[in-house]
Amino acid sequence: MLDKALEALKTYDWGQDPKELTPIDEAIVASHGDAAKRKELEEKLCAALKGELKLDGRQVVCRYLMPIGTAACVPTLAGMLADKDISHMARYALERIPAPEAAAALRDSLAKLPPELKVGVISSLGARDDNASVAALAGLLKDENVAVATAAAQALGAIRSPEAAKAISAAKPAEKVQATATDASLACAEALLAAGKNTDALSIYKGLIGSSQKHVKLAATRGMLACAAKKE
Repeated sequence: MLDKALEALKTYDWGQDPKELTPIDEAIVASHGDAAKRKELEEKLCAALKGELKLDGRQVVCRYLMPIGTAACVPTLAGMLADKDISHMARYALERIPAPEAAAALRDSLAKLPPELKVGVISSLGARDDNASVAALAGLLKDENVAVATAAAQALGAIRSPEAAKAISAAKPAEKVQATATDASLACAEALLAAGKNTDALSIYKGLIGSSQKHVKLAATRGMLACAAKKE
């Protein structure tokens, strides 16, 4: 049944009856807790991706790899990041695969992708909460493409680590990105405060207290008061 479902992927369109693919769903469930079965299934899905699938079939396989993918399927998915038709599904899969190789593949692709695809990969690195990507993202804060620079600021705000906060502060982003960068800095400060890292949070708030924007100054003031009220 599984082999028949994998064969059906070759001609699959979203409009078709999804029951044809049910054996794959069942195989994913059945492989839970069984490393050997899961590895075998992952290999079959990767082989399918390398074969002649229509776009819809390739998207379906990427979805299947999200919960079961390992470092083994990373090269296959990474090879799809530059394809505008499937890039988003490939990065969604890499975003959810916990292996560090998946994050590395996303980072490595940044220098090779056009801005419209790079923005998505940046978003995925932020969603992974990947602190190892801070340096790469920091380098994009001054990118000439505003969408790329803005996405980098947002990703650093999602990572919310001391390193992310320092990267934002040191970069001094362009004016068009500054509002997003400020929001990201505040997000970092809030996360650090919640984690009991008052000194790090206070440093960020102090850096924002001189803002000419009333709401930023207010947020920084409240943050500083919160830091004073808490003990590390």
